[in-house]
Amino acid sequence: MNLSSVTWTDVADSETDLALVPVGSTEQHGPHAPLGTDALLAEAIAEAGADRFDGDPVRSPTIPIGVAEEHRHFPGTMWVSPETFRRYVREAVGSLASHGFDRVVLVNGHGGNVDALREVTGTISRHDDAYAVSFTWFDAIDADDMGHGGPLETALLRYLFPELVRENRIEDAREGAAASWGEWVSRTNLAHDSAEFSENGVVGDPAAGDAERGRELFDESVAALVGLLEAVATRDVSEPDRRG
Repeated sequence: MNLSSVTWTDVADSETDLALVPVGSTEQHGPHAPLGTDALLAEAIAEAGADRFDGDPVRSPTIPIGVAEEHRHFPGTMWVSPETFRRYVREAVGSLASHGFDRVVLVNGHGGNVDALREVTGTISRHDDAYAVSFTWFDAIDADDMGHGGPLETALLRYLFPELVRENRIEDAREGAAASWGEWVSRTNLAHDSAEFSENGVVGDPAAGDAERGRELFDESVAALVGLLEAVATRDVSEPDRRG
């Protein structure tokens, strides 16, 4: 059930207590991929997960702006502070819980949101009238070449939104890309912003991600999300007794 397209009376008739909230970002993804990549992919995976789950969970509108100041040097990028982001997510989840949707999975598409989402879902689950967890699609799949605007995201875009990929800029994206994220010394990343190590914001080779790989990544991500929804839907979320 997509809240953007149903009426309040439809929602009133719902018998589920499970909700999905897609969370993304509006940030640079190189010269070839749209600023809305993270939000678009999170929403597509959340929608497919809801459709394939045996039930009819609520799906909220996507939260399109996240913790993305690391891309601030590239025009069009938007961001909020981690504090603002956590507060917004907590209040959004609280509004769902007030209507009985008190088991919430945040479906995330942006690496910069991960720490804030982990923290806020813990706060929600400990102190609010809801249970929440976050799911990040690229952490749930078997791949080690995530990059940024690189092969995985480009593959998914080519599969799901091929019209949004600027294929005539792929070579430019490759030439200005970094091989890996950051500048590492003694297992410490010296770089705070992506512009410090990537000429055009890309990390990895976008040419390596074709539509067929995108289909495989999509199916793997959605299957992982469905498994998580099944676990959340049946989990005992009552407060554990304190140990004496």
